[in-house]
Amino acid sequence: MAQVAPARDHAGDDGGMDYLQRVPRRLVTVYLPLLVFLVVLLFPFYWMTITAIKPNDELTDYANFSPFWVVRPTLDHIKYLLFETDYPGWLWNTMVVAVSATAISLLCSVLAAYAIERMRFSGSRYVGLGIFLAYLVPPSILFIPLALMVFKLGLYDSKWALILTYPTFLVPFCTWLLMGYFRSIPYELEECALMDGASRWQILLRIILPLSVPGLISAAIFAFTLSWNEFIYALTFIQSTENKTVPVGVLTELVRSDVYEWGSLMAGALFGSLPVVVLYSFFVEHYVSSMTGAVKE
Repeated sequence: MAQVAPARDHAGDDGGMDYLQRVPRRLVTVYLPLLVFLVVLLFPFYWMTITAIKPNDELTDYANFSPFWVVRPTLDHIKYLLFETDYPGWLWNTMVVAVSATAISLLCSVLAAYAIERMRFSGSRYVGLGIFLAYLVPPSILFIPLALMVFKLGLYDSKWALILTYPTFLVPFCTWLLMGYFRSIPYELEECALMDGASRWQILLRIILPLSVPGLISAAIFAFTLSWNEFIYALTFIQSTENKTVPVGVLTELVRSDVYEWGSLMAGALFGSLPVVVLYSFFVEHYVSSMTGAVKE
């Protein structure tokens, strides 16, 4: 009898471990949640795609056509978007503004984050906290004083109005993100470089930045995404059609009073989201790892 009980316990343990690997449990705990997440994530792109290639009669006649499928695909909406509107110019404007604002923000953020984390001056922590709190200020409050500055500097209705105002909300978060990443780099590396006669500028360029590539990629993705999708400043500071960005141009030029060009709207939204999707697909691992490191710090 003394030998039977342990055998039963051991069998029960094996059964419990086997139960964790059984298909029904993995189906409920792993595959179904992943399927739901995948559907929720990809459904907007599917909806934009089928709407962009649907004829106008299928877009409105739900009695005879399914809203989730296309019977007679057409490229008329895409042709109208690309050849009868300024959409290619809007894409170029958005790319120029996003890349320029991202470059300026990264430069300022790297210098600010390194100074706060490594220079060890009095009150550096409070300065870092103040920079991050500046990110929490809503853009709807800032665009009024920024508009006055843009008008006084003569930048209204130009790409420079956006390139110089976007860093106001990009620099605070990028600085906070890079502060957490710089903090994870051992300070002994800098001490050894200082003993060998390296300057702070050489340390930043040859030691800190090469070790911070994942953090820099994460900050660049964040800044580029916000610049690409920004709407309030682009709507306020840009007036002419040829200088508009994609978010503003698609909304203001493809919606005429109560007439909505749904096919062209969805095509514009789809093409406008593809650069960000491609960017995330290439650098998602670096983005997640650096964000985890910054939060953990």
